[in-house]
Amino acid sequence: MAFGPLNQGKSVKAAKDRAREILCSLGLEGFEDRITYKLSGGEKRLVSLATVLAMRPKVLLLDEPTSGLDSETTEKIIQVLDEIDLSYIFISHNMDFISRTTDKIYGTAHGKIFLEKEKVPHTHLHSHGYGRLPHTHSPDNDYLVDSKKP
Repeated sequence: MAFGPLNQGKSVKAAKDRAREILCSLGLEGFEDRITYKLSGGEKRLVSLATVLAMRPKVLLLDEPTSGLDSETTEKIIQVLDEIDLSYIFISHNMDFISRTTDKIYGTAHGKIFLEKEKVPHTHLHSHGYGRLPHTHSPDNDYLVDSKKP
């Protein structure tokens, strides 16, 4: 975790202090002496997030931050994000996570980026032919087909 702050020109002591401070703030005390390759997947993800936060970024850009995580670790990441005073951007398919951690949701369809206003992707039963494909509803028609189609 001290690698980033060291590369930012911090002293060894300052880098270690910052790493400990972040671990403590995230409830990860005791991880200072753990060997990275012996951590679980969720622990690695939390330590990775702590490593980035130790560099005091202005914005976080995270790609699929909850992919492959159990619900407990996902909740921990949500808790961390709720507690930090930092802007962030996620790329994710986990709409429950996105809706709990963001103010605005953008999507893509047909090669374009759009702001999801009232149309928030959701799960429910459908009677039309696109019920099993990812989609959103629009007022113009009953559905907007998934973004994988041209």
